[in-house]
Amino acid sequence: MAFFLETLLGGLMAGMLYSLVALGFVLIYKASGVFNFAQGAMVLFAALAMARFSEWIPLWTGIANPVLTTFMAFVVAAAIMFVVAWLIEGLALRHLVNQEGTTLLMATLGISYFLDGIGQAIFGSDIYKIDIGMPKEPILILEQMFEGGILINKEDLYAALIAAVLVTMLSVFFQKTATGRALRAVADDHQAAQSIGIPLNRIWVIVWSVAGVVALVAGMIWGSKLGVQFSLTTVALRALPVVILGGLTSVPGAIIGGLIIGVGEKLSEVFLGPYVGGGIEIWFAYVLALLFLLVRPQGLFGEKIIDRV
Repeated sequence: MAFFLETLLGGLMAGMLYSLVALGFVLIYKASGVFNFAQGAMVLFAALAMARFSEWIPLWTGIANPVLTTFMAFVVAAAIMFVVAWLIEGLALRHLVNQEGTTLLMATLGISYFLDGIGQAIFGSDIYKIDIGMPKEPILILEQMFEGGILINKEDLYAALIAAVLVTMLSVFFQKTATGRALRAVADDHQAAQSIGIPLNRIWVIVWSVAGVVALVAGMIWGSKLGVQFSLTTVALRALPVVILGGLTSVPGAIIGGLIIGVGEKLSEVFLGPYVGGGIEIWFAYVLALLFLLVRPQGLFGEKIIDRV
């Protein structure tokens, strides 16, 4: 029982990180109605900025306090992601208002390749380290209840808590604020939203900025765990089954989908892996997403689209 709970908790913590990355996809889709293939590149670009400014700020300012350095690097990286959002809106999206979804999709592909290239040109292409002070040693809990206790990685626990707080804040933002309602209106119909005075350009800047901060937090956490390297772009691919499972238009769906994928991966790898030679964790999420596409394409919480002719 203790081993099962240990695996379950590990899956839940991994699932919260998947949810965080999936939120970036949901945010952009809710505002523009297009799937943002640039999300992975945004995670890498933000993580590179965070890692490099963590190195440069002490050299430029002489500040030796690691906590202050990390905070300043985060602020600078967040400001850079705001600038990136403003440039994306001004140079690309503003000229594509009311265009077909395919056109916007191709625009995000172009943005992805551009961010990949410019990020590594500016910040370098080596493997960099982000140290945000999260402890890496494991801890034992519930030793009185279970023999040997339950082993939990502190870094995973802290990362999951950070992701949970951000996910909760974004959920409240979408459901309870006027800006969040405006974002949903823009996603439903660009022209109708403009006709009632919702400034489409400003909404897109806001949503890309928020998605940029989400990418920064995700890149910061994953970069702390794995190191900042080109493979961070593939982290976004791990979130694709999450948005398919939860629904492209649902913030709660991203949360539930991430938890289901995280737990399913861990449990299947631990309990079924030995019987099939392992490797289930790599493809489990994609097979589950495929099954959902066959029986419920809109996902668990997605909106079912009905076209009347």
